[in-house]
Amino acid sequence: MVDIGADTAGPPAEGFPISIAWSAVFAGAVCGAGLALVLDAFGAAIGLAVSSTAPTWRDASFALAFLSCIYLILSASLSYGSGAYLAARVGRRISITAEERESRDATQGLVVWGIMTLATALMLTVGSAGLSHLSAPSTGPSGLSTSVTAENIIAFDLDKLFRGGGRSTETPNAYTRAEAARILLTTSSHRGLSSDDKTYLTRLVERVTGLTSAEAQTRVNNVVKSAKQNIDRARNSAVILAFMIATATLLGALAAWFAADIGGRQRDGVESIWPEAGWSAPSIRF
Repeated sequence: MVDIGADTAGPPAEGFPISIAWSAVFAGAVCGAGLALVLDAFGAAIGLAVSSTAPTWRDASFALAFLSCIYLILSASLSYGSGAYLAARVGRRISITAEERESRDATQGLVVWGIMTLATALMLTVGSAGLSHLSAPSTGPSGLSTSVTAENIIAFDLDKLFRGGGRSTETPNAYTRAEAARILLTTSSHRGLSSDDKTYLTRLVERVTGLTSAEAQTRVNNVVKSAKQNIDRARNSAVILAFMIATATLLGALAAWFAADIGGRQRDGVESIWPEAGWSAPSIRF
């Protein structure tokens, strides 16, 4: 048995709040975050990741989306639960009542959950900012700033819009594509694509591709319809993904609460880890 510090401490003074064992909390949060990273890697490897950079990820079947949701919930519950369990299991024993012990351990489990959630949000924010910076050019022709955020949603629609068919008079540059993308994004608004923007887009296609006015108008009509469908799919997918993440996170809080309570019971000898074998894990205190 490895015991760092005393097994027990005196009962807390009446009205004095029980302090949180931060060393045990951070140890549990680190281990839980590591397990979450491994489970996410497995999910991506077997095709159950909740997001993808592939242009066809929005066309996944309902069964695959449902399995991804289940896997996300299970992995989140297991990660949060294991981190909270470890934090309670390695904590220091305190001579308090059973109710106070359960409250203390469950609170520490929620602190582990909060640290892991904030760390995940911070990493996602930093990672998204870095990917956005790398994926878009900073300037266009004449130093003009460009925006190609829509490339991730309607990139194929932009390709179809500017196909020359052997009659192209010029090659569309980054700014031209970005300008067309911003126009196509308005198709999903309440007012839809305005007639002025549609006329401008048609003339832009005529100039770049060398098509006739009628051919350019037909192509613009087809691309506008396709772009609206893809934008709507992306919006619906984003809503579903946000709901899945929120659900998994809330269920992870419940898992952390109960796992911390179980870890505290086993730490204090109230119950064995494997009752059938009569075995208890070695006591490691922080």
